[in-house]
Amino acid sequence: MKERIQKLLSRAGYGSRREIERMVNAGEILVNGQRAASGQAIDENDQVTLRGQRLHLSSRVNATHKVLMYHKPAGEVCTLSDPEGRPTVFDSLPKIRAGRWIMVGRLDINTDGLLLFTTDGELANKLMHPSSEIEREYACRVLGEVNNEMLIRLQEGVELEDGKANFMRIKDAGGEGVNHWYHVVLAEGRNREVRRLWESQGVKISRLIRVRYGNIMLPRYLRSGHHKELEVRELRKLYGLVNMAFEDGFRLYR
Repeated sequence: MKERIQKLLSRAGYGSRREIERMVNAGEILVNGQRAASGQAIDENDQVTLRGQRLHLSSRVNATHKVLMYHKPAGEVCTLSDPEGRPTVFDSLPKIRAGRWIMVGRLDINTDGLLLFTTDGELANKLMHPSSEIEREYACRVLGEVNNEMLIRLQEGVELEDGKANFMRIKDAGGEGVNHWYHVVLAEGRNREVRRLWESQGVKISRLIRVRYGNIMLPRYLRSGHHKELEVRELRKLYGLVNMAFEDGFRLYR
């Protein structure tokens, strides 16, 4: 069965749909010797080359996909390579024989906590797509006085430069003075959104940690800079979150 080129190559782990589309538009992908077109329908039997290398679609599409949780430390950047020479989140990831790690969302350089990586571009696309409304939970250490009126405004919504935003839930996590913590939940991943929401109320974040993405929690034992591969039971729950089914050895759509 033929699929759009962005979808099939994404499922095979060659990048997110957006990344594949950029490659197509840049002329880096050929299908049966001809330059690929955006949205072109292909299947596993087509001869597809990426930057001159033949892609083995059948084995990749039918391979067991992996998902990795990584405890990002502050100071690392969420990019494959950095022109300024700063450490990146990819530096500490394990090497894989086939495919590549695709990052699910990102965290700014000063934020630490949970990042997910997968070899399944379709899963990554669904986890990041706004329509999926996947919850992200953050632990925030807040500098400044916080009152009930501010908390109400933050949940009802405030206008930011890129539109209205709000926290779905806010929980007081204790502490005193400059060490007061809150846990907040939102269902989108706009740039620096958590920090900007708090700053709209005249307070600042001195520490920000992502502790949950969807139904994946950051384990207390997972030290900063370390990673852990998800087990089959965890994979099935994560795939189920975006209405996909996972079976060890292959993946099925619901």
